[in-house]
Amino acid sequence: KARRCHVIPPPRTFPGRRWVMTALRSVHLVGVGGCGGAFLYDGPRDIWMPFLALTVVSGLVMVLLEIWSSRYWIIELRGIAIVAKVLLLSLAGLSEGISAAVFIAAIVISGIFAHAPAAVRYFSVYHRRRTH
Repeated sequence: KARRCHVIPPPRTFPGRRWVMTALRSVHLVGVGGCGGAFLYDGPRDIWMPFLALTVVSGLVMVLLEIWSSRYWIIELRGIAIVAKVLLLSLAGLSEGISAAVFIAAIVISGIFAHAPAAVRYFSVYHRRRTH
C-alpha cells in the first residue's frame, strides 16, 4: 500500500507581521521581567499584577497570531513548548515553594525554543517532520 504524503500549506502572513511579532515579544518580555518580582521576590501583588496582565495579553495575542498563520503551530515543538510553559506556570500557584524554580524553568524553555534551529522549532510531532 502506497503511503500518501500530506501536503502542508505555507503559513499565512500579512505585511509587517515580523515587526508586529517583534513588538509583541518585546512587550511580553517587559511583562515577564515585572512578573519576576512575584515569582522570585514575593513582591506585593499591586506591583506585579499589571505586568502579569501585560504578559498574559501579549502572550495570548502572539499565540492567536501563530495559530492564524499556521494551524499546525500547536503540534509543532514550538507550540508544544508554549503549552508546556503555561501548564508549568499554572502549577506555580499550587505550591509557593516551587514558584521560583517554575518561573526559571519557563524562561529556560523560552530561551531554548526561541534560539533552537528551525528544524527543531517547526518539527511536527504528528507529521514526524518539519512543517516549513
